[in-house]
Amino acid sequence: MITGALVYVLLAQSFTQRGFVETRALVYPQTAPGDSGRVVGDALLRWEGSYTATPWLTISSSLDARTDTHRQVARDAAFDLDGRNIQRPALSLRRMSATLHRGKFTAEVGRQFIRWGKTDILNPTDRFAPKDYLSSVVDTDFLGVNAVRATYESGADTLDVVWQPLFTPSRTPLLNQRWTAIPTAAASLSIQDAGARYPGGSQFGVRWNHVASGYEYSLSFFDGRQNLPSFDAALSARGVALQRYYPQLRLYGGDVAVPLSWFTMKSEAAYLTSATPGAQEYVLYVVQVERLVREWSFVGGYAGSYTTREPATPLQFAADRGFARSFVGRAGLTIDANRSMAIETAIRANGSFLRYEYSHATGQHWRTVAGAAWIRGDVSDFLGQYRRNSYASLAIRYSF
Repeated sequence: MITGALVYVLLAQSFTQRGFVETRALVYPQTAPGDSGRVVGDALLRWEGSYTATPWLTISSSLDARTDTHRQVARDAAFDLDGRNIQRPALSLRRMSATLHRGKFTAEVGRQFIRWGKTDILNPTDRFAPKDYLSSVVDTDFLGVNAVRATYESGADTLDVVWQPLFTPSRTPLLNQRWTAIPTAAASLSIQDAGARYPGGSQFGVRWNHVASGYEYSLSFFDGRQNLPSFDAALSARGVALQRYYPQLRLYGGDVAVPLSWFTMKSEAAYLTSATPGAQEYVLYVVQVERLVREWSFVGGYAGSYTTREPATPLQFAADRGFARSFVGRAGLTIDANRSMAIETAIRANGSFLRYEYSHATGQHWRTVAGAAWIRGDVSDFLGQYRRNSYASLAIRYSF
């Protein structure tokens, strides 16, 4: 009996779980063309578990269950495994991976989150990190990808190699809702969503990072697909049908961080080319400084771009270039153990946004997050086209 109890205790100690239930409301003061809704509500249940089978093997998992009032979440109960839904799935596998660690070598296999780069707001080299833009272009979540990742660390050098057998796109705004801005010239046309044409083949990337005396830098390479879509348009009896497709993409990039006495300077840049006829080729770069002052954190800089080949079609959702050519900034304050707030902004020549968020924890389980986003600009600008989408938000979370 004593032996059995000991085994049970050891097994219990190797398994951990947590989760939360969150409800959120977005309130829009203005209606938008094609979308008269002013209040959008959603609910999310997330469970996360981790099991350490041996000192060198850990299994991590995460499941999501969702619903909403605005049809951004699918109404069927199909369980999503690959993240290729146009809508958010009602039930999905957010993460399921095995992490193996031996000495200098670490490998993670399965659905996971992969982040590259060192800068904030815009990361030019971060190509294994598709985003969910469905409910807001200025406040997004990352999506997991099915991949094999191997990392070898030796002294000051780290080599990171990623192979992704199945392409995962970013989840872009639905064509019949306010975060898709239809050009004025096409406002009278009936827009039909013809779904997506997903590419075959795998994606590959490698990143080498070196920590030197007084600075740190990395070089990266990616060969795969653009996770933000371009659109093919076809005339039909019911109007214009738009279908998403994803151009081939090859990236050469790097980043650097230099801690100085008053602040830390960071820079990140990437050259993105494509073998797909008519696809855009361009350079994205970010230069920023960041500083910590007691409970405050400050980040500010410039995100730029330079086009080396113009796209053959203007029908594309180009959020990465949309935040380029702008001054970007973020300030955060930790008020105490239970309260914090943050402000972030991007200011372009013809468009800008300002987003504020305040978080307050009550007890061990409850947290309330209130926020607002202010978006302004010209209709021809990426940010300005969402000028009717300023909103206030309120989220209440119970953690367990």
